[in-house]
Amino acid sequence: MTTSIDDFDLKILTLLQANGRLTNQELSDLVGLSASQCSRRRINLEQAGCILGYHARLAPDAVGLQVIGLIEVRLINHTSECVENFHRRVAEEPAIVDAWQTTGDADYLLKVTVADLPGLSALISQLVAGKQSISHVKTSVVLNRLKESGMMTKVA
Repeated sequence: MTTSIDDFDLKILTLLQANGRLTNQELSDLVGLSASQCSRRRINLEQAGCILGYHARLAPDAVGLQVIGLIEVRLINHTSECVENFHRRVAEEPAIVDAWQTTGDADYLLKVTVADLPGLSALISQLVAGKQSISHVKTSVVLNRLKESGMMTKVA
């Protein structure tokens, strides 16, 4: 992303992050620009990839997903076939809500949501069963969500 972000853009991003449902008029009132200027800036920020999407954050238990797990995955090797196979499996599995390629002991960290512990066990088995790409998994069950805002701020 090579977009130059000025103070107005940063304020728009910050406000939309807190409330993606703001209208252009509401946004313009808060930012101090006209509604048409805010609209153009929002569109530019979307096209530049600064805004990845608009969505509602759901509580997992509201949709019957009582267990949140964090799964560290280490691959056997890093051939393109092995990596692409794993990436495809991650993309196709709806229980995996977030996935990051990481440094350190694990190659990947997966955040998963499932209905119960047997569901978590089944998911782990599905990830490793019959696949020659995973050498190690380490799973942690989330006991309590202390902070999960998803909010980011620019550090000066």
